[in-house]
Amino acid sequence: MKVSCQQEQLAKGLSIVGRAVSTKTTLPVLNNILLATDNENGGRLKLAATNLEISITVWVPATVQEEGDITVPARLLSEFVGSLGSQGKDSTIQLTLDQPTLTLHVKGGRYEANIKGIASEDFPSIQSLSNSANNISVEAGVLKEAINQVAFAASTDETRPVLTGIFANFSGNKVVLAAADSFRLAVRTATLASEVGQAFTAILPSRAMTELARIIPDDDSLVEISVNANKSQALFKTETVHFSSSLIEGNFPNYQQIIPKNYQTRAVLETSSLSQAVRTAGIFAKDSGGNIVKLSILPGEDVTPGSLLLTANAAEVGDNRNEIDASVDGQNAQIAFNAKYMIDVLNVITTGQVALELQSPSNPGVVRPVGKDDYVHVIMPMHLAPR
Repeated sequence: MKVSCQQEQLAKGLSIVGRAVSTKTTLPVLNNILLATDNENGGRLKLAATNLEISITVWVPATVQEEGDITVPARLLSEFVGSLGSQGKDSTIQLTLDQPTLTLHVKGGRYEANIKGIASEDFPSIQSLSNSANNISVEAGVLKEAINQVAFAASTDETRPVLTGIFANFSGNKVVLAAADSFRLAVRTATLASEVGQAFTAILPSRAMTELARIIPDDDSLVEISVNANKSQALFKTETVHFSSSLIEGNFPNYQQIIPKNYQTRAVLETSSLSQAVRTAGIFAKDSGGNIVKLSILPGEDVTPGSLLLTANAAEVGDNRNEIDASVDGQNAQIAFNAKYMIDVLNVITTGQVALELQSPSNPGVVRPVGKDDYVHVIMPMHLAPR
């Protein structure tokens, strides 16, 4: 193998595939990245990595002089190539494989290194899903935002695998993503770029989807999604990146029944003001033993606006009280939430205003972006001990 490519493009490609490199494995080859020449589209260098749960493949534009392939330690190659960035934006990296010794010679300017590799035959095969049963496409920016708005609500408890995933329901020209961890529920509806031939569902691992959201662009380019017939594997494709992930088996709970159908009190608030108030209260809440923030909603009178009062009390440290304006529909209301859960959802709401809908102190609260009907977030209340 003898190939050359731009340092900046190679470094970016190595950074992307590096997210799939296994960190805890008894198979040395899983610590490696596969490099293989590809003469399509004028010449490309294929980079691939897998941890057997997710696999990432990236193609980097390259000049191929001799074909070949090898796997080399991901950390070593990535750090060496990354260290060459100071030599100029258009600096070229030359990769030459000595096949008998499985040694990759890497040269950039006046810097060079020899890296010992493992034969590519030992690298796990990455499925292409060429015969997938379900194929759809969605804008990359839409998918990125949708994943980010639900993935954080998924459980990290491996004893209930289905709750560590994101439930995806593809139907018509829509996909509904839902994630829950028994304390909160996030549901996002997104528009697909193509119609679904036949409706289907799948449970996507939340950690894998978080990695996917990090590497796909935030624009209107398309991501093609393919799911195989037995729903064990999904493939996400952009022009230069293929991302595959195993899927989670099982039945996702009926989350629709968790979402309250009505409210007794609805408060509309500035998203930034509410976020700042919760964060400030959270400073004290984290020392309260339950990270509890108490919310009190008061309707306005005549020309006086309503308000939301947030309080946090840590007996051994002190207490905090924050008040912000609110447009209130309904009666007085009180409820307590985990401060972290509120901060998490406010971080992903992109509208200027947010609505908080409540029924009672013991019923779930609902957070919605104002002006959009594609997102809903449900938070279970905290129960306060009588004082």
